[in-house]
Amino acid sequence: MKKVITYGTYDLLHHGHVALLKRAKALGDYLIVGVTADGFDKERGKLNVSQSLAERIENVRQTGIADQIIVEEYEGQKISDIEKYGVDIFTVGSDWVGKFDYLSEYCQVVYLPRTRGISSTVLRASAKPVLKLGILGVDSVAERFYTACKAVSGIEAHAVFDADPQRLNKFCRGKSTLERRESAEDIYEGCDAVFINTPANEHYEQIIAAIKAGCHVICNPPIFLSVAQAEECYRLADEAGLELFEGIKTLYFPAFEHMLLLIKSGLIGTVKDIDVSCSQIPEQMEQVSKNKYMGSLYDWGPIALLPIIKMYESQCESSELISFQKEEFSYFTRGFLRYPNATASIRVGKGMKVEGELVITGTKGYLYVPAPWWLTEYFEIRSEDLRQVKKYYFNYEGDGFRYMIYNFLHSIHAPERTSVQHTRQEILRATTLMEKFHKGDCKVLEL
Repeated sequence: MKKVITYGTYDLLHHGHVALLKRAKALGDYLIVGVTADGFDKERGKLNVSQSLAERIENVRQTGIADQIIVEEYEGQKISDIEKYGVDIFTVGSDWVGKFDYLSEYCQVVYLPRTRGISSTVLRASAKPVLKLGILGVDSVAERFYTACKAVSGIEAHAVFDADPQRLNKFCRGKSTLERRESAEDIYEGCDAVFINTPANEHYEQIIAAIKAGCHVICNPPIFLSVAQAEECYRLADEAGLELFEGIKTLYFPAFEHMLLLIKSGLIGTVKDIDVSCSQIPEQMEQVSKNKYMGSLYDWGPIALLPIIKMYESQCESSELISFQKEEFSYFTRGFLRYPNATASIRVGKGMKVEGELVITGTKGYLYVPAPWWLTEYFEIRSEDLRQVKKYYFNYEGDGFRYMIYNFLHSIHAPERTSVQHTRQEILRATTLMEKFHKGDCKVLEL
């Protein structure tokens, strides 16, 4: 018996897929079809898949062409499958010519011609309208966000505004399809959503304006500076049927998601302490330091609090914040947090540098993420015996913004398929600590 194997996502299965499967089956006597897992697609940066793994497997099964269906879950699995199932021929569409030549060492490799004029991408585009997005406030973050939008189907950066004309001019250069707006009030016209990328003290009024204009909101953290602001904005968003989304990209990295799952499975026991640090020294530090709302805790606080809020489900019992400041700008803040039967500490710097690592200590061991932990792609689980260190690596594409944008879209169109985004309760717990700092409830030391 001659065995053939092929792989694909098979999203929104169409006649092009079916034709390719028939050609694959004709190459031998027994066809094995590998359907990519949701997690594997995300790790490869393929974030435009509309259907779940179960739906895609069922679609392939109903064609009656496949003799066996398996799930592709990780890079390198193809070699393992070929050897495991005694495969004679590996085949895939001709748009991958040369990509899988390395498999010829294990079996025959055949590239099949694809059916022209049809694709899942086209079907997805026609299934629902593209979300037009405005960008409010430009800098290097907005630049990366704009680039990431191109990697996620269903969203399009449509308009942009920044209060600094020179900065706006620079951002718009080479972006002919992006409409430049004359004021912040104009950014909502013709847009379905807005990315708010301004200093923290401007968020509340801008979120209110966006909701009143009928726009979904994705906002850079901290999204709120008080619990009262948060409750009002959520109420207005609910009444308008709009999504209000905090844009912490770290939360959606494949490695961070797996890290949370492993910890919650009890691999390091019960979490008792978390130590987290983040810092940055901007190139234009002198200009940045003129706005206190770009200081250490305003800039890094929600990100530093992220693993703490995710690990500890209760409200913080007590906290102490110490901040090194000069002319009201916070260059470095240290926080000590007490939870029921657990502790945590944060160190955040803007203009001062600290090792940006994350350590989560449990009763059976600890999890270590090296700097910069907020760009999580690798972590270790350690115990007393260093010979038993378990190492985990999960790739991500681009700089990570595409995963956050993907989840933002799903929170609007298919909330049941969203990933591990912040719950409102978690955001409110983080906001409580941010509000404490914002009101000046911290010890200030002169820099």
